[in-house]
Amino acid sequence: MKETIIALLDEALATLKQQGVLPTEASPTIKVDPTKDKAHGDYATNLALMLAKPAGKKPRDLAEALVAALPESAAVSKTEIAGPGFINFFAATDAVAQVVARVLESGDAYGRSLAGQGQKVQVEFVSANPTGPLHVGHGRGAAIGDSLCRLLEAVGHDVTREFYYNDAGAQISNLARSVQARVKGLGPEDAGWPEDGYRGDYIQDVATSYLAGETVHADDRHVTAKGDPEDLDAIREFAVAYLRREQDLDLKAFGVEFDVYFLESSLYEEGKVEATVERLIDKGHTYEEDGALWLRTTDFGDDKDRVMRKQDGGYTYFLPDVAYHLDKWQRGFARVINEQGADHHSTVTRVRAGLQALDAGIPEGWPDYVLHQMVLVTRSGVEVKLSKRAGSYVTLRDLIDEVGRDATRYFLAARRADSQLTFDIDLARSQSNDNPVYYVQYAHARVCSVLRRLEGEGLTFDHDLALASLASLTEDQEKALMNRLARYPEVVAHAAASREPQQVAQYLQDLAADFHTCYNAVKVMVEDDALRNARLALGLATRQVIRNGLDLLGVGAPEEM
Repeated sequence: MKETIIALLDEALATLKQQGVLPTEASPTIKVDPTKDKAHGDYATNLALMLAKPAGKKPRDLAEALVAALPESAAVSKTEIAGPGFINFFAATDAVAQVVARVLESGDAYGRSLAGQGQKVQVEFVSANPTGPLHVGHGRGAAIGDSLCRLLEAVGHDVTREFYYNDAGAQISNLARSVQARVKGLGPEDAGWPEDGYRGDYIQDVATSYLAGETVHADDRHVTAKGDPEDLDAIREFAVAYLRREQDLDLKAFGVEFDVYFLESSLYEEGKVEATVERLIDKGHTYEEDGALWLRTTDFGDDKDRVMRKQDGGYTYFLPDVAYHLDKWQRGFARVINEQGADHHSTVTRVRAGLQALDAGIPEGWPDYVLHQMVLVTRSGVEVKLSKRAGSYVTLRDLIDEVGRDATRYFLAARRADSQLTFDIDLARSQSNDNPVYYVQYAHARVCSVLRRLEGEGLTFDHDLALASLASLTEDQEKALMNRLARYPEVVAHAAASREPQQVAQYLQDLAADFHTCYNAVKVMVEDDALRNARLALGLATRQVIRNGLDLLGVGAPEEM
């Protein structure tokens, strides 16, 4: 319907240009939005206010001219001019109701498009260090990142999901020493425990498995423990594989899988870090000072230059990040999106500056970033801080075990990534309208219950009769619900373009609200066959769109609650 109104206004603009009412160079973006008050119609535009100045007319006068120039359309029952010059459109019932037929015909494909034209997009998300169980922040990254991938696929992109393992550096050394200490029988309170050692119970689990000589099957390797307490390299290799496997199992329980697992260590083993350093030196953007090698990132918008190679010969975290992203570019990903925690904010500018200094044809502002804020977990109004297994943080597995996968995914993806999130365990567990995921899933289950009742009364759904009778859906609640269904494709497209999965979650809550209002106000199981089947079709269309939307968030659509 929105597209129909935009097309009508476009024709009206062409007519007014021919008449000399508007200058021929006027080419505004026509904006049509749903009205908040249905007494003012279904859709409205401020086009007359936008064009009043170039037209040299009062907005209301131009609005009258636009309305007069609108072509006849069976889709619009009437128009009204409101306020200083808004044009309100009242959709004809027949036109609104056709969305039900479109949804039922399209099924799972409703809301999907080919707008992305198969463009390759790589989305990197989670990318947790393999030093412990995934925490709730990683869970938020997983929920947002996976939902974003689903959205991009829904609009026609070829998406690659990638997990970057920081399996090199000081944190991995701390992990190895922590496990070695446990292997030797030491605890965190004992003398000789590593100063920066990891204290969670999981370290003991790794040590026990290592001593038992177990074999760990990680994504790309199989590691058998040597059981030697003195072989720190063997302990390191086993511990990393053990925790990679654990993280992978947690992600699978969360409904998240990856196409590519990329190891930071491979950048060193394959000489890509050193090659990146040599290229930066060759391009003339480096200098030596105080025994360290610096990159002149201020040439590319950074607030200060950055050290690449320290005095001791080791590299800073910044450099392998640049090498890794150069590798992404060389793999053919013209578009890359990194979903990371807000603590990575400081790395955005320096990584982009490093990539520009390579002079490799990488566009400015590449890659894109989605940064999420922290998650505060509460129970009974009190913050939950510790997990016995992890030792110092709430794990993703804790939440899944407490409230289930669906509620965890929905809650973590349903807020803007750049806003802090309070995860209320009590709310997520509740079966009430205050719980947004329950409220949405209940709308889906409610339609299923109507179908079971239909069958119980010995009746069947007549698809052909339903489609022939859609014009009978004239109640205000039915019309509001159909208008909401019609907006779904636009919501998907906008959420994908803006990289904001929470727009889908908000839409689903609005759709569920419209459905529950309609269900409570309009009786479905009426004696009139035509009207009953039309209303059943509206319910089926609503169920389909809820299922489609929940799938984009990786959330199930139960038939019973």
